[in-house]
Amino acid sequence: MNTIVEVIDENNIDGKALETIKKAGEIIKNGGIVAFPTETVYGLGGDGLNPESSKKIYAAKGRPSDNPLIIHVADMDAVEKIVRDIPEAAYKLAEEYWPGPLTMIMNKSEVVPYETTGGLDTVAIRMPSNKIAAELIRQSGGYIAAPSANLSGRPSPTQAKYCIEDLDGRVDMIIDGGPVGIGLESTIIDLTSGTPMILRPGYITRENLADLLGNVDVDKTILDASSKVAPKAPGMKYRHYAPKGDLTIVEGEPGDVSKYINAEISKAKDLGKKTGVIATKETEKMYKADSVKIAGSRDDEEEIARNLFTLLREFDDEDVNVMFSESFNDTGIGQAIMNRLLKAAGHKVIRL
Repeated sequence: MNTIVEVIDENNIDGKALETIKKAGEIIKNGGIVAFPTETVYGLGGDGLNPESSKKIYAAKGRPSDNPLIIHVADMDAVEKIVRDIPEAAYKLAEEYWPGPLTMIMNKSEVVPYETTGGLDTVAIRMPSNKIAAELIRQSGGYIAAPSANLSGRPSPTQAKYCIEDLDGRVDMIIDGGPVGIGLESTIIDLTSGTPMILRPGYITRENLADLLGNVDVDKTILDASSKVAPKAPGMKYRHYAPKGDLTIVEGEPGDVSKYINAEISKAKDLGKKTGVIATKETEKMYKADSVKIAGSRDDEEEIARNLFTLLREFDDEDVNVMFSESFNDTGIGQAIMNRLLKAAGHKVIRL
């Protein structure tokens, strides 16, 4: 397959840019798949109501077919067609957080194929705020099923070059809309039974959601390795976001963490391994790795979230074999950061 790559400025969607998006929309309408930017990460989109399109997405990514896809919409009216009943909580959340980085799970209607939902009777729905994504949804018929635009298990792409690296020759088109703004996938909240439950943490935190809805639960597997049930949301069951090398998270006081990591780095170097560390602005000078990556300041978790996947990709670019990361807070946006790091490390954690 010859993959078309087109560059579009999100702030200048007219003329040639609009024609490119219309072309991408026609590809999706005709059963093809297109990688495109959102405000969270790049997505790999196909017609969410066409089972064959969903099959192509799974095949292109090498993704397990029981891992549900998120349907992206451009307006609230589109939701009514694909769910049985819209709960009151969904209207509250949509008014506050749509368009934006929030995915809601509701009971699906018959028009949504099981190929899109991973065999479940529920459907995950999001309304992205990125202008390219919103226009593409409109031009493609209103329902784009899209996971992240990477090979399954790899770090999610925050720049188009990583979509190209993973998917060139596997998809019809890649739209390069520049670096994304948030850098972590959307928060996912399940509204289908009893108390609303967060299945994947993200930029919109439990605290944000509880302020609006009252009591909000968090799935216990978010920061835990055990999960033996079918995933209701993307990424719950499988190892995700992983670099090619070996990643370990080290938890403890900064001095103890740096001492431990530096000792392990020395051992790895003696074995001829190339080493890397994910540090913060406060601790970067404490490490002796071949490559020390600054995620950001501990006072700015949004910066850390925005940089995380890019740092993991950069380690791959540099052929780093052995990596260590400091741990982060497990509340607020820190919970989303730790969720992604734990999955990237296969839940390999050293607690000092």
